[in-house]
Amino acid sequence: MIYIQVFISFLKIGLFGFGGGYSIISLIQYEMLKNQWLSQSELTDIIAISQTTPGPIAINCATYVGYIATGNIFGAAIATFAVILPSIILMIIICKFTIWLSGNRYIENCLFWLRPTVLGFIAAAILFLFNGENFIDYKSFIIFIISLLLMFIPKMNPIFIIVFAGLAGLLIY
Repeated sequence: MIYIQVFISFLKIGLFGFGGGYSIISLIQYEMLKNQWLSQSELTDIIAISQTTPGPIAINCATYVGYIATGNIFGAAIATFAVILPSIILMIIICKFTIWLSGNRYIENCLFWLRPTVLGFIAAAILFLFNGENFIDYKSFIIFIISLLLMFIPKMNPIFIIVFAGLAGLLIY
């Protein structure tokens, strides 16, 4: 029964997680807390670990939570497969009907109006990560603002910004 619950939960995350990455953190949070597979602090830790490991956040979270929820690698494989299944099906459909979809105003309008939704999911993820357990102090906020400003300097290499933020955090903390 737990395998079916894991499959359905991550299938929903994969199906409705349009935009990927940070936009699906709120979906992951809802499913994990609803099924009581993880606590809020455990979920925050998993998201942090998922960001540092190679690969998409959804797949990394699915693999870890599937393993925790079922207690074995088979559960991790089921969760990982479930989260990527909608994308696989969608890509097969898009590849088959590329000519039909190109220039279709209904498809273009749908994608146009999904953009603000993805932005809202990303904003929800930011608010989720700013909970009481992960409070950001003023020093971290200053590093964030400087990094954000550096992103708008033309031709600024993002790797430089990451190195700057890491060194600043190392020196300050």
